[in-house]
Amino acid sequence: MCRWPLLLLCGLLPGAAAGGSGRPFPHRTLLDSEGKYWLSWGPRGSRLAFRLEVRTAGYVGFGFSPTGTMAAADIVVGGVLRGRPYLQDYFTNANRELKKDVQQDYHLEYAMENSTHTIIEFTRELHTCDINDKSITESTVRVIWAYHHEDVGEAGPKYHESSRGTKSLRLLNPEKTNVLSTAVPYFDLVNQDVPIPNKGTTYWCQMFKIPVLQEKHHVVKVKPVIQRGHESLVHHILLYQCSSNFSDSVLDHGHECYHPNMPDAFLTCETVIFAWAIGGEGFSYPPHVGLSLGTPLDPHYVLLEVHYDNPTYKEGLLDNSGLRLFHTTDIRKYDAGVIEAGLWVSLFHTIPPGLPDFRSEGHCTLECLEEALEVEKPSGIHVFAVLLHAHLAGRGIRLRHFRKGEEMRLLAYDDDFDFNFQEFQYLKEERTILPGDNLITECRYNTKDRARMTWGGLSTRNEMCLSYLLYYPRINLTRCASIPDIMEQLQFIGVKEIYRPVTTWPFIIKSPKQYKNLSFMDAMNKFKWTKKEGLAFNKIVLNLPVNVRCSKTDNAEWSIQGMTALPPDIERPYKEEPLMCGASSTSLRGSVSLELLLCFMVLGGTLSTASL
Repeated sequence: MCRWPLLLLCGLLPGAAAGGSGRPFPHRTLLDSEGKYWLSWGPRGSRLAFRLEVRTAGYVGFGFSPTGTMAAADIVVGGVLRGRPYLQDYFTNANRELKKDVQQDYHLEYAMENSTHTIIEFTRELHTCDINDKSITESTVRVIWAYHHEDVGEAGPKYHESSRGTKSLRLLNPEKTNVLSTAVPYFDLVNQDVPIPNKGTTYWCQMFKIPVLQEKHHVVKVKPVIQRGHESLVHHILLYQCSSNFSDSVLDHGHECYHPNMPDAFLTCETVIFAWAIGGEGFSYPPHVGLSLGTPLDPHYVLLEVHYDNPTYKEGLLDNSGLRLFHTTDIRKYDAGVIEAGLWVSLFHTIPPGLPDFRSEGHCTLECLEEALEVEKPSGIHVFAVLLHAHLAGRGIRLRHFRKGEEMRLLAYDDDFDFNFQEFQYLKEERTILPGDNLITECRYNTKDRARMTWGGLSTRNEMCLSYLLYYPRINLTRCASIPDIMEQLQFIGVKEIYRPVTTWPFIIKSPKQYKNLSFMDAMNKFKWTKKEGLAFNKIVLNLPVNVRCSKTDNAEWSIQGMTALPPDIERPYKEEPLMCGASSTSLRGSVSLELLLCFMVLGGTLSTASL
């Protein structure tokens, strides 16, 4: 039975203390770009409570959608009509036809309307067992919203025209709020009058030098600093740790990211140490953990990457947004560390076109974790947050955890991944990684709209499959990644030989005739990919041997590298036949991926494809 007090309070503004059920809503975000639609939410036992504050005297609509559109959506519509509140549960089919749900699962808690605003509070179970409802999980949720100046009539809600939108949120990943003293110092990493081009998407990169500190500090909280009026322009922000071997000249100019003329210094900034996305909140470290600054092991230079979204192609925009880092000399018990796990970012990460569901796996191997942890921390490390990262073709990411061959609970997952919404998600409870454990980052991609191969690389049209683990105490391990053997991938399309020595990148194929003198990328694109061929290729790739990176802070490697067998839960036979760089050509009888990788590094190239 619905429970609601009806309040019609003239002149009351949204968010005023007198209005509402009186229960707290710990999370609040603006859904539209004009400040007219605010969403607040928070847990109520097994249910989730919502509060909608909308500048309208008509109906307000809210819902969940698998794609961010009206198709196959779970929708609730409410308002106050002639002094009586209403709340109705609807759904849409694949043709976007709106129908009232027989099972009404939204429960009205409070309703208010004045001359300018409508406020509705309601609750819903996370899982309603209604086939027309969407379950609310720890994955990304695409909420949809709408409103109209008229209330719902007998014929149902009138069409909302342009008063609608969508936003990705993680409803079950609340910030662990730590109340900071107002005296806690901070410094800002913000752009200075960055000119935003009149185009839909711009990625802007700027390097910063961390302020010189006379003693060790701990960063305890990071929050976004968004220029007023640019709340919908700034789409997401990533902060990377860079090499320390620079002069301050690298700070002079920002540059468009992933551009062929991007400064080489930017390519050393590989490890994400913070991520924020539109709709996201600030990040607070646990009370016993902080991000260390001020010691030789700590970041000296960082790269701020800001994604600007300008769908209306506005001209003359200048932005001054970025991040604020709160820090203290009240040192906490542990230093936080970040480990990048998953697929080594490389052209050897290949995804055929035209496939609705292709799976890639990156392995943080037993051997790497065992060696690094036995030396650094035999009792293990404790993971408290994870960022799952892919690009535009990514649809889902899971971080799997194995111990002694047995799979444990997922460390983190997002089955509805949205590239435009990426932030660290807190784990409900800390997870321990022990020597001998292994991790698999598993990514799902959809390339149905692509006619050519998708390659691993830095640009958003390339792909990644990575997990960034925030953990303590910090150890000397920054990357634990793998890449599948390229030669056996090429065998699938019929390649037999490549030219040696490798003097160009991408390397060139010698035989058979149909691929002669083509780069391996051109050969993969020339192959006639069908859905059947793509699925067969996927099965083979998942069973290939892998090359492993097990990197220290200074980019040196632990001794574990080269070809390795995969975890014992899945038997994947492999063979290793290393070759030297000097031969004139080589057949594909053995695995030479690592040798090609190393030869290319000698040539001074990069395995990523920002300039392709």
